[in-house]
Amino acid sequence: MGMTNAVEQDSWTEIAVTVDTKDIESAGDIANMVVPYGIYIEDYSALEEETMEIAHIDLIEESLLEKDRTKGIIHIYINPDENPLESTSFISERLDALGIEHEITISDCKVEDWQNNWKQYFHPMPIGKKLLIRPVWEENYDAGDRKVLDIEPGLAFGSGSHPTTQLCLETLEKYVDENSTVLDIGCGSGILSIATLLLGAKSAFGVDIDELAVKTAKENALQNGFGEDRFTAVQGDLSDKVSGKFNVVVANIVADIVMQFNTQVGEFLTDDGVYITGGIIESREDEVLYSFAQNGFEVMERLENNGWLVFALKKA
Repeated sequence: MGMTNAVEQDSWTEIAVTVDTKDIESAGDIANMVVPYGIYIEDYSALEEETMEIAHIDLIEESLLEKDRTKGIIHIYINPDENPLESTSFISERLDALGIEHEITISDCKVEDWQNNWKQYFHPMPIGKKLLIRPVWEENYDAGDRKVLDIEPGLAFGSGSHPTTQLCLETLEKYVDENSTVLDIGCGSGILSIATLLLGAKSAFGVDIDELAVKTAKENALQNGFGEDRFTAVQGDLSDKVSGKFNVVVANIVADIVMQFNTQVGEFLTDDGVYITGGIIESREDEVLYSFAQNGFEVMERLENNGWLVFALKKA
């Protein structure tokens, strides 16, 4: 049972995922996607055999014997300024896809209770050199000469605090100008699209598989003064609803889906355009790089934050 020293901070948010012991390894792999720098797994299924092997005695503390051995608990610790519901919805969707039954709590409180108190976790956040992300209920902030991106972070769609979102925003800042047309795959709350418009882009087109995300993105865009003439969003799977060419394409999703999208993105990117991908965990880097090369992309920049990677690419 390994525990990272990171957990010694009192202020971390703990997500606990309870699954049947037979599913513990698969669930652990999924949890590692959310927190690449360490999870802690509680698994008592082999308790008696392990104790016998180590101590050759059958004296086991009563409290341990009372633990449920049919279940294991995966403890995930994230920074309190990250939205735990992004992580829990990510884990939950993937466990559902594998048919793994599970129960999730956030810092010893049921997800529902947390949903009622979640606003206290968000604060205005400067990103890169040009932007400040402001949750709409926060009145106290000093933006200086930064552009303010007002966001009502829907519970599960991107508040800007996740390392991969921050890296994408910082990368977009370098590549977006007043001539940019942007395609945002897996747009979530619309945060990346809206940022590009604040940075001067002509237009942004968002796609998300989740209908509620699309609705949230449109509302967030309007909140920042961008109507349909500058921002449109549709519900769709990767590029199935996309047409035309864009000179900035951003896909902040997960490694497997990035690799799937790599096979499609070429036809939507102008020859001198930039393709920015995020949501990739360091442990998947080699296969993702191979997929870029296979599909005719070369890496211009690799950025890393807390085990998460973002790449800026161009057509080779």
